[in-house]
Amino acid sequence: MQRKILIIDDHDDLASSLSEVFSHTGHTVDVVEDRQTALRLDNIEGYDLVITDLDIEYRADTDPSDAPVCFPKQVIDVAEGQEIKAFKICASNFRREPLDEEELKNMVATILDYKIRYVDLVENVADLLENIEFELPSAVSLMHIVLDYLMKRVEKLGVIKPEESNLFVALDEAFVNAVKHGNKFDSNKLVRISASVSKQEAKFTVEDEGEGFDVKNIPDPLDPQNLFKTSGRGVLFIYNIMDEVSYNDRGNRLTMVKRNDQSTKSEV
Repeated sequence: MQRKILIIDDHDDLASSLSEVFSHTGHTVDVVEDRQTALRLDNIEGYDLVITDLDIEYRADTDPSDAPVCFPKQVIDVAEGQEIKAFKICASNFRREPLDEEELKNMVATILDYKIRYVDLVENVADLLENIEFELPSAVSLMHIVLDYLMKRVEKLGVIKPEESNLFVALDEAFVNAVKHGNKFDSNKLVRISASVSKQEAKFTVEDEGEGFDVKNIPDPLDPQNLFKTSGRGVLFIYNIMDEVSYNDRGNRLTMVKRNDQSTKSEV
């Protein structure tokens, strides 16, 4: 099936290579350099996939969230002069009747593979604050692609040591819970994942379109009466692994923070 793809890339970090690979497979690819140009396009909602890869140097008169097209504005804590990179994959308009999960998975994997190999070089990202966002249909295979990318991204900056960290477990629990318990495997519902990544810490937010829940009502998995119950163990893992964990009032958005162990020790 031919797809319509929009790439917003101010420095051509990904645009040329992705345009070539996707055009070669029969898709239509349009490229623009900034958000304002993208918003002036006719029928921007007609794109199946939108990829943004933009740099922003934050000044007092700059809105650091003024880069994406597909996502709500995010609040990012930044300092004057901080260089920010905004990278987003938005598949909210991907035709879903029926959803071709394998096709979308391969497209997302291709994008992230190019980014990790050619854009996320240590010398390029070491001093950046990068805001990474995904808006994808509910499918566990897509969550695995995103999880693999985010793990490589934080490992490269040294936020965690892979052999010592259980971050993978916490993120996997959060992503799968959003698909399974939040959206109940309904591919017409979206999972929104954001990560704000720097050398000091990685902050993750996972939001589904489900009814939500009250975390206080989860059975305590440490209670002997719940020994053989599986519910609640994932949430316990997340709380034990991450440095900060919070849910919104509705219970459909989870925010987690993992700090660089070295940064934490240096502050003590």
